[in-house]
Amino acid sequence: MDDKLKELMQELGNAINESLSDSDRIAGAIGEIKRAGYDVFLVLEATIGFNKREDEENHSEGDDSDNSSAPVHYESTGKIRLTSQDQKFLRALKISVEDESK
Repeated sequence: MDDKLKELMQELGNAINESLSDSDRIAGAIGEIKRAGYDVFLVLEATIGFNKREDEENHSEGDDSDNSSAPVHYESTGKIRLTSQDQKFLRALKISVEDESK
């Protein structure tokens, strides 16, 4: 993983922590639990995925709107073109994917 991505991930983690600690709603709920006589241990787990875009071709297809997060792309032939991330996901689910390059 490159240093810039590590830095961005750290910034995201800091932003999440800061937003939670600054939340009046969370602080109020924790305060209510403490007033009811309980100790509070808050542990949150976040799963954040990163997928390096393979090429800029996906950004230039269709209109100019940002569809980079769309997992499936349609070609004029009507066939579905899967990204490598889509294929990895399907294989993890034990779903076989035919390779169109054959």
